[in-house]
Amino acid sequence: MKFETLRKEMITAMKAHDKERKEVISSLVSAAKKIAIDEGTREDVTDEQVDRAVTKELRTAKEQLESCPAEREDLKQEYAFRVSVIEEFAPKMMSEEEIEAELKANYAEVIASGNKGQIMKTVMPAFKGKADGRVIQQVVAKLIG
Repeated sequence: MKFETLRKEMITAMKAHDKERKEVISSLVSAAKKIAIDEGTREDVTDEQVDRAVTKELRTAKEQLESCPAEREDLKQEYAFRVSVIEEFAPKMMSEEEIEAELKANYAEVIASGNKGQIMKTVMPAFKGKADGRVIQQVVAKLIG
């Protein structure tokens, strides 16, 4: 995802007077800028940094939605809206089937060891930003189990 695309979407939401959407997108812009500043690339926010920021914000929003008390319907709606907006900008994640195929094709010898910790340590860098860590863990457990 291009940083400029994110900024244009924020401006579009501002012009449409869609305050809630603008706030969500603005938080994504801020998160991407923060990562860029932390990594010393203040002026040049890379696509990879934007993707990481969006993925992190999505994970946080989903955790808020999952941990929200059932009786707080107002908060649930707010969190669900936040998740839906962030998902528009999130990079496409690999499915369980795609992860399993990749693991079988490229990591068969590591999986054969049966050591879940070692397998995760080996495969996580290859899937960084492409797949959810929890899904990878489930697939690994299924393959060695």
